[in-house]
Parts: sequence; structure tokens; C-alpha cells
Amino acid sequence: MSNKTCVSIGASSVTMLSTNLRKALNKSDYAELRLDFLNPTQIPYCLNVVRPHLRRCICTLRPKSEGGKFEGTETARISILKLIAEFNPYLLDVEYNTLRKNKSLNQYLKRTRVNILVSWHDFSKTPSEKLLRSMVKKMSRFSKNIKVVTTARTINDTFRILNLYKGIPRRSNLIAFAMGDYGRMSRILCARLGSPFTYVSLGKPIAPGQFSLDEMTSIFRLQK
Repeated sequence: MSNKTCVSIGASSVTMLSTNLRKALNKSDYAELRLDFLNPTQIPYCLNVVRPHLRRCICTLRPKSEGGKFEGTETARISILKLIAEFNPYLLDVEYNTLRKNKSLNQYLKRTRVNILVSWHDFSKTPSEKLLRSMVKKMSRFSKNIKVVTTARTINDTFRILNLYKGIPRRSNLIAFAMGDYGRMSRILCARLGSPFTYVSLGKPIAPGQFSLDEMTSIFRLQK
């Protein structure tokens, strides 16, 4: 059971990202740096600016095909992911499909010893529990840190994603919740069921159904 939070930060300038990062870490345990919001040429400079805080940061470079904003080639994105790994953040979020298709990237990341958060998103639905459990098993081959995010269309979708916490391996760090209005409850309950933290925003949501940091802090306070 954890009451830890991770603030998602998506900013189009290094100055804004750095400012929001300081605000986030003043009240939150971790911050997710959505580096795909930046112009790719800004990322090396950004990593140097935020270097003192990277041990509390999850770095993400999400392509458009995975719901992100990175529009460059996949070759360029892989190169940037390797660069981020060299800075050794708390976690480097890499999509399951990216790792599955790029054995050389997986080998490179292992050599750097960066902690990988392998992630998988379904932006249209919540699949069957059987499929979800199969996905978790496949993802666990790449890392013990696993993130599975679906889209809830009904309350039963929310229950299904939360059922993943039953019977997971003891060493696994599973983050599983659903996006959307029906999934909002799962963003709270995942932290109670075993997720190491839950994602929040500083204000305007970065993802559908996301609570703000202040809202989640108030909710956790009520649960004590």
C-alpha cells in the first residue's frame, strides 16, 4: 500500500519544464518528464538542466503511435532513448512494443543498467483479464517495473484492470489503472493495491481522468 504520487509534466520549453519540476518535487515523491513535448533538439540540454533531480524522475519519450507527441523517426527516438539512459534517471519508460521490436536497444539499456519501466497502453478499451495477464507476463521479460494502462468504458472495465494486482509476483512493481471518467477510481485504488505510485498532474490533466496533485493529496489524507 502506497500513498506516493508522480506528477506528469508536459512542457514545450526547457524553462517551463524545469520550473514545473521544482514545483512538483516540492510536494510529490516523483515526476514524470514527458520529453516528447519538447523539440527533440532541446532534450540533451534539458537533461543537463534537470540532472540534479533525475533520481526522482521517470523519463518518457512517447511517439505519436503510442499516444505521445514525438514526431521524429523511430531511429532518432531510439538514439534519444539511449542518451536518456546514460543520464540514469529513476526510471526510463519504454514501450513494450519498442523493446519487443528492438533487441539492440534492449541490450544497450541493459549495459547502462538503467531501470526500465516497460509500458503498454490501450487507448480504446480494456481487454479481457486473460489478455491483460498474458501481457503482464510478456512485459516481465524486460523489467520487473511494469505499467499497464487501458481505457475504461464501464465500471466493470475498472474492476478488470484492478484485478491484475491479485496474484502478481512478489518482486514485480506493477502500475495498472484505467484512463477516462470511469477509470478515475482506479487511479486512487491502484496505490492502495500495490502500485508504487499513482500519476497526477500539477493542474490541467496530461491524460484523461487524471487527478491533480492537490486533489490526490486530499484524497490520501481522507483515507488515513
